[in-house]
Amino acid sequence: MCEKEKCGQAKCGQAKCGQEKCGSVKNPPGIICVTNRALCIVPFMEQLRKVAEAGFLRVILREKDLSLAAYRELAEEFLHICRENGAEGTLHTHGEIAIELMARSLHLSINDLRGWKRKHSSKRFENLGASVHSVEEALEAQALGADYVTAGHIFPTDCKKGIPGRGTDFLSQVVNAVDIPVYAIGGINSENLKMVRESGAAGACIMSSAMTAENPAFLVDELQRIWDEFPID
Repeated sequence: MCEKEKCGQAKCGQAKCGQEKCGSVKNPPGIICVTNRALCIVPFMEQLRKVAEAGFLRVILREKDLSLAAYRELAEEFLHICRENGAEGTLHTHGEIAIELMARSLHLSINDLRGWKRKHSSKRFENLGASVHSVEEALEAQALGADYVTAGHIFPTDCKKGIPGRGTDFLSQVVNAVDIPVYAIGGINSENLKMVRESGAAGACIMSSAMTAENPAFLVDELQRIWDEFPID
């Protein structure tokens, strides 16, 4: 029997139950937005406000090209917008800024997660995520205390031009290897989301469509509708 009481979701996060993983209440199935201001058609802060209102599971402020000072300034405004709209705002890479601004969640590369855990033995965030690109990295992230991982890139994407996607077989392998929620990333859209769902992932991350959508709330509703159409038994 699936121990769904432990997570409050329709599908349990326990690997041994053989059902789709949701992890816990704080990492349920859903769609995550990862930002990239270079893609925006309208001013970035305008798009951020629309994204924060749209109902994404979380919004990750990536923007890795910014200087530390510029990222901090942007992160402060970003977190304010997210809190104002009840969105889960997650900072990326800069853990010390996340602590300073009292962010609830942080997302790191697997390499940054290694360094972070060497410096910080205690848990500093309600939610700590990591980007992984292999089953081994996913297992390592879990051992290092990650609450969830993003695995990719799954499909071809302009962000990784010329590099083939790892595919849904890879995604299934990661899902089956760890006990924490796995969110697919890379080239995901309404046409291939069903394949992500069938791989057992807890959800999917999108960037380009979220950054260019005139109505991100409609986008979230559409993707969630597709996701819910294909329950995993």
